[in-house]
Amino acid sequence: MSTLEVLLIGLALAIDCFAVSMTTGITTRRFVYARMTFMALCFGLFQGGMTFLGFCGINLFSDYVKPVDHWVAFILLAYLGGQMIWDGLHEKKEKRINLLSYKTILTMAVATSIDAFAIGISFACLDSVYDYTNIFFPVAVIALCSFVLSIVGFGLGICLGKKTNWPVEIIGGIILIAIGIKVLIEHLS
Repeated sequence: MSTLEVLLIGLALAIDCFAVSMTTGITTRRFVYARMTFMALCFGLFQGGMTFLGFCGINLFSDYVKPVDHWVAFILLAYLGGQMIWDGLHEKKEKRINLLSYKTILTMAVATSIDAFAIGISFACLDSVYDYTNIFFPVAVIALCSFVLSIVGFGLGICLGKKTNWPVEIIGGIILIAIGIKVLIEHLS
């Protein structure tokens, strides 16, 4: 597998991270560097880690994970998106979902990285990625792409959030649900 192919796969996997980070930035409308970095690190580590786990677990767990992975991603993203829409429609400030809480960031990292598991499985089926030494480069590229696009998405979201007066929580919730539906459709078709 060429470097360009690996880079394109990394960018394709990172698009969900970019969209979720941008949604978080639009909603928060402010730079929170520690949480922003934590989110980007989680997205990068989970994307790379799930790719590696898919590569390693093809013989052990693929029969169990493959039938439900898309449902898990959909349910997590639909729950977070639904909660954001609910919060956007109701004015109670004290019960709003905190997109920058560690728990929410980890949930979003898991939800956006489930596709990476399938990519890891597909890598295990390639002749060019035949052992553990060959998987480290694609894993690193995927993790780096997800990290960088998460930072860019978060920053872009903050800029957009400050310039608009849209109902950002509702829009953000719709985006998260749409990503979940996209994952579901891709796996069911």
